[in-house]
Amino acid sequence: MTTESVRKARQKLVLDHFRDEVRQQWDDVLSTFPHPHYELVPTLTVHDGDSAVREYYRNTRVAFPDQHHEIISFRHSDDAVIVEFWLMGTHLGPLGGIPPTGSRFRVRMSAYFIFDASETLVCERVYFDTLSMLKQLLGGLDMKSPKNWLLAVRCFRGLLAMSGNAPAPALTETTPPVLAE
Repeated sequence: MTTESVRKARQKLVLDHFRDEVRQQWDDVLSTFPHPHYELVPTLTVHDGDSAVREYYRNTRVAFPDQHHEIISFRHSDDAVIVEFWLMGTHLGPLGGIPPTGSRFRVRMSAYFIFDASETLVCERVYFDTLSMLKQLLGGLDMKSPKNWLLAVRCFRGLLAMSGNAPAPALTETTPPVLAE
């Protein structure tokens, strides 16, 4: 069981992490864990290490320069802090192969901030519904207007290109826990 002081320390670290992400203070965000490691479950991608995580930050802020969040709930477990939140932003740059649509999104997410036995943050594992996000990004296109037809085709091609990436084995080849009876 975690103590109240451990919960408070974890909570401060996670809240600092969230705050610094919105401020795009990447050095400060990365200082919250010695070996940055993100797992994005819906896209089956892992960003591991300083340079990979910085590239992830760069790509997401090119796509959504105004990305921000609204925390819904904050929970503690023995080895993690679980945060449920709304992620919001405007699609002003390419998202992988999907060209910018100018649409806004608001997607409910959960992030597991996982700590090791020495209370070091070792992973941020994020869950969200990609269809909810895509519906908002692409659903705002007025398909009655011919000027959006080419953009819609480019978005579809971008989605197809992104779907061809191999999933990260760390997210697909898991070992079930051994549970005490």
